[in-house]
Amino acid sequence: MHLTYRLAIQADLIDIVRMLADDKLGTSRENFQVPLPDAYQQAFERIAGDPNQELTVVEQNGEVIATFQMTFIPYLTYQGGIRAQIEAVRVRSDQRGQGLGSEIFRYAIERAKQRGAHLLQLTTDKKRPEALKFYESLGFVASHEGMKLIL
Repeated sequence: MHLTYRLAIQADLIDIVRMLADDKLGTSRENFQVPLPDAYQQAFERIAGDPNQELTVVEQNGEVIATFQMTFIPYLTYQGGIRAQIEAVRVRSDQRGQGLGSEIFRYAIERAKQRGAHLLQLTTDKKRPEALKFYESLGFVASHEGMKLIL
């Protein structure tokens, strides 16, 4: 399986939002339509303009088949460490079940190391127990209890 990883460009936005909307939780929180609502373009511009953000697309045979976003968080603890956070990992629905997720995470882990991160973290919705098992199979440990406050 030959995959190509690159930073997303504006032309990828429709493919990315389509993948974000194509699951049980995404259908309730995304607004996929053509043309895309302006909010997605504005968000893309903020992400693309921030050196601590990497919105990545994964291509196979010239087609975008997956995406994820990594945020690199500099902080004072760990003697001025960098923490990488991976979010919005999606594989196109017709490509799921082929081991792409594991390949993508291998790349993401190496990319986090290249950027000097000492830790890669993620959150997963409790409504997705299969995702939790997948992340555990990759070596992630549920070491903390996460909390959110909806604003």
